Amino acid sequence: MRWERAVADGLSADVSHAFGFFGGTLCGIREVGMSPSACGWLPERQNACGACLEVAVVVDDRWPQAMRGEDARVSVARRL
Repeated sequence: MRWERAVADGLSADVSHAFGFFGGTLCGIREVGMSPSACGWLPERQNACGACLEVAVVVDDRWPQAMRGEDARVSVARRL
């Protein structure tokens, strides 16, 4: 899994969400000022969002096998 943890003032600290694309989580939550953190999102953690995990599995399965290793991380950058 190559996902960053989503951070935003409006997100609950009890659930860890994966930052997706276009300023939202993989499960569809959007908060003003949301961004990816410097830390990875770990789906094996007990507080990981189940809906984010479902989407992450689908997206990751679409990546070519050669691009799934530790060195294949893709970072999402926002344009200002």
